[in-house]
Amino acid sequence: MRNSIRKQLPLVYTRINHEHADELRQISGILDCFENELLDLVYADLVGKVRNPDKGREGMSADQVLRTLLLKQMRGISYEQLRFHLLDSTTYRTFCRYGIADDTPSIATLKHNLKRVEAKTLEMINRKIVLYARDNGIEDGERIRTDCTVEETNIHKPSDSHLLYDCVRVLARLMHEARGGLGRVAFTNHTARAKRRFREIQHTGKEKQRVKLYRDLIKIAENTVREAASVAEALGSIGTGDILGTADACRLAAQLNHYGLLAQTVIDQTKRRVLYGETVASEDKVVSIFEPHTDIIIKDRRDTYYGHKLCLTTGKSGLVVDCVVEDGNPADSTLAVKMVERVGSIFGVVPNQAAFDGGFACKENLAKIKALGVADVAFNKKRGLEISEMASSSWVYRCLSFFRAGIESTISFLKRCFGLGRCMWRGLASFKSYTWASILSHNLLILARHRLR
Repeated sequence: MRNSIRKQLPLVYTRINHEHADELRQISGILDCFENELLDLVYADLVGKVRNPDKGREGMSADQVLRTLLLKQMRGISYEQLRFHLLDSTTYRTFCRYGIADDTPSIATLKHNLKRVEAKTLEMINRKIVLYARDNGIEDGERIRTDCTVEETNIHKPSDSHLLYDCVRVLARLMHEARGGLGRVAFTNHTARAKRRFREIQHTGKEKQRVKLYRDLIKIAENTVREAASVAEALGSIGTGDILGTADACRLAAQLNHYGLLAQTVIDQTKRRVLYGETVASEDKVVSIFEPHTDIIIKDRRDTYYGHKLCLTTGKSGLVVDCVVEDGNPADSTLAVKMVERVGSIFGVVPNQAAFDGGFACKENLAKIKALGVADVAFNKKRGLEISEMASSSWVYRCLSFFRAGIESTISFLKRCFGLGRCMWRGLASFKSYTWASILSHNLLILARHRLR
């Protein structure tokens, strides 16, 4: 059974006199200003796939889920640490609406509930928070700044040998799990041999020897993929009377097929790169079989990151007005006009001034942004543009350039304190939810500090 909010609020501990407790009280007051407007959005995600949400034992309310998610991202802690703080801290229990006599959810319950809140829901909530800031004179959207950064996925640094070893061990583990219901289907576990080849490739210094080891590792992976396909096919014939249930058989077959296809891609790209000396385009590469959506982001022609490119827009208040998780690694110059248009859709009017990093600069972008109604534009690098073309005066251009630098501190704050540097959740949908949860918790904290001034 689900509720948007508990009908009778529990007895809570008395307030404490501390700066962080004051911030949480301000955030709680901001959320209460919306009554059920925000909670209805979260509630829809929680009951979206439930047949009878009004039946069964009482679960976490939408209010508790939203507040607990904000607390987790605000503190940048794991689920284990989150559960400890909910058990130990009276202030956190009060903020998350747990009373003196209430039990706090287990780690499994926290994981199950918090990850059900979708990215589009958190984005809609953030827009409402930004409009709340506008209505209270904190942010007017008249002056914006935009820059890009990278949020990494939780993967190891990819290499062909490590990817091949990952494919072998995962497929072998799944086939071993299916062995109980498929005793008649034999397979050979090549994990130990694959691990030896992977280690030898890492430590050999001779190219000829490395290629020889790669050939053997590729052969091991190909054999494992073939055996996995046979086991997946056999799982399709599992009946209800077998040791493995139909649901378990379907799950294992789907996982074997999923990782089998990824393994085939890894084998193909390894052959092309190592054996044939080809250069494989980044969009054709798989850098992780666990996070296959990961993009290869080369920044400033020197550093390589594995994750997704984020395009952020902030205002003069320090609030993150908008964010886009980009697909692939598009050039910054293709994003400037889109971000201005998105800010216009949030506030109902385009900003009067806009500042961008140098990568966004080009004459076409300047012309399109000016055509939208933006009076002054400043690119960190002029790239052939005259100041008179961008801004009304040199003083305005200089002020906007200084203003743009402030987004660097916002990005640093998001990465250091709100977990935006590396996403710890699996899957692209969860990646986007994690990103928006970090941004939303950041904005609420900034709003709370504005109200405390």
